Amino acid sequence: MDLLFYLALVPSLGSAAQWLAHRTNLPSILLLLLFGVGLGQFINPDDFLAELTGGDATAGPKLLFPLVSLSVGIIMFEGGLSLRLEELRESGSAALRLVTIGAAVTMAGVTIAAHQILDFPWRMSLLLGAILVVTGPTVIGPLLRHVRPSRRVASALKWEGIVIDPIGAVLAVLVFEQAFLHGDDPSLRIALGMLAWTSLVGVVLGVLSGWLMTLVLRKFWLPDMLHGVAALSFALLMYAISDQLAHESGLITVTVMGIWLINQKQVDVEHVVELKENLRTLLIGCLFVLLGSRVDINNVIEIGWPGLLFLGVLILVVRPLSVYLSLIGSPLNYREQTFIAGLAPRGIVAAAVSSIFALELQRNAVEGDVASADQLVTVTFLVIVGTVAVYGMLASPLAKFLQLADENNHGVLIAGADAWVREFAGELQANQVHVMLVDTNYNKISQAKMDGLSGVCMNILNEHAREELNLAGIGRMMAMTPNDEVNTLSLRECRTLFDRSRLYQLTFSLKNSHGRRGLTKNLLGRELFGEGMTFSAIAAMHQAGATFKSTKLTDAFTYDDFMERYGEDTVLLCVIKDDNSLSINTVGDPLRPVSGQTVLALVHSVPVPPDHAVMQS
Repeated sequence: MDLLFYLALVPSLGSAAQWLAHRTNLPSILLLLLFGVGLGQFINPDDFLAELTGGDATAGPKLLFPLVSLSVGIIMFEGGLSLRLEELRESGSAALRLVTIGAAVTMAGVTIAAHQILDFPWRMSLLLGAILVVTGPTVIGPLLRHVRPSRRVASALKWEGIVIDPIGAVLAVLVFEQAFLHGDDPSLRIALGMLAWTSLVGVVLGVLSGWLMTLVLRKFWLPDMLHGVAALSFALLMYAISDQLAHESGLITVTVMGIWLINQKQVDVEHVVELKENLRTLLIGCLFVLLGSRVDINNVIEIGWPGLLFLGVLILVVRPLSVYLSLIGSPLNYREQTFIAGLAPRGIVAAAVSSIFALELQRNAVEGDVASADQLVTVTFLVIVGTVAVYGMLASPLAKFLQLADENNHGVLIAGADAWVREFAGELQANQVHVMLVDTNYNKISQAKMDGLSGVCMNILNEHAREELNLAGIGRMMAMTPNDEVNTLSLRECRTLFDRSRLYQLTFSLKNSHGRRGLTKNLLGRELFGEGMTFSAIAAMHQAGATFKSTKLTDAFTYDDFMERYGEDTVLLCVIKDDNSLSINTVGDPLRPVSGQTVLALVHSVPVPPDHAVMQS
């Protein structure tokens, strides 16, 4: 196969796997690994690169692992950019316990299980224990967005998932140095000194990098178009410098740099964050397909029942034990601790670190360790696939069983709380659709609360205010204020909270929907309710006596019968299915209700003539 075609095939497979995961609600990393295994049946990257370099069997690892290391550095940098210190108010102590006490218990449990079940030598078991201390922020993040548990549980899991990765990598380095390279004369003093030096280098360079990048942005020494690229390049440079000073300290450096940048208040770095998010998605797809293709599925099968037993012990014994022991006396209640104990998938860092150390072991292992070194990547791959599959399938049911998340995410966040908007929200709520209203007008929100609705008086454009919203059970947003600019900006600011297909907007008037007075179409959300339906038009109909009505359709009373009864001027707004899922009528995708669904429509009591001024404005 041509190298050019192979380089194009890997990211294409990664994108396809993530798209399929989105369509099927399966964990994306599980499908990425399966796609990688499938590719490996035809093309093994090590064999492929060896052939391209004239038979050099070491060409694959020599070329791949530096690229993998830098890619993991980018992923950790992006992870640091998602860690806000405000979240530690509720979950700081829990997260600290999980990455210290919990990590120690996990390492001990995995070490014992690997020795007793897989028959690994003790020092190989200890190395595997250090590697599997890590969890998988690239898996946990999507799961948390899907499940939407309580805020402090989600915060604790997110901080643990990102912070534990560099800790696990450093632990693996210490074990390798002491157990393998200095196995005849291990020294606790030297190990502690290495740990202190690695941590110091990582933290100091991370803070210095964050401060320098902030200074550059604040002084406007870079044009806007270079902000994202420069931040990425600088992070990679500092990662490499840090690793030269202390092995694996680069992961600490880029994580601390990301935390510094996102928490400083001097400059806005949201555009930098957006670039890293897109790049992370591409890198995760490529890395998992690539690393998955290096695994021989026959080796996984050869592990047999001991491998499955080892996986079961990790999930059912080691993780719960580490969580419950580390969180004794923490603010988290038993239900929250149980959910955390039921979520610890491994991800890209475990795969990358195990691959790197397997190569080092093959170069340095003494007789008796080579066979176990060959199994290191295979066991890690089995753990990644197994934990992603198990936790991916059980996370949502477990959260519902523990009453930490709503049964669905069909709820709606509505920006705006005018009189007709409140009535519309009340009708949704009467049909078991969770609704939250957000508006800066205290009187409107007060009236909404008196009507029995959930409302928050805040500016939806305020980043810190948005972070305080409890979005459990809410999966879409409708911007329906009387200000088009506010609607558009609120949708843009909430793109990280909801998928773009679930962002909706109501234009204030027809004059604002086209021409130079209007907004660029690609800045708008999905246009609500149908052609000609604007905020002004609906407000006028409501003032003229139009009401919001819900009707359950049957075989005997169809949608055509409904329209015939209430007139052609009736405006279909949305449809509620039997499972309380909501489908919203839009200009680009009009609904056609069927039997068994409940239609919510605006029904005229006094028709508003088409030539009425408000219908033309």
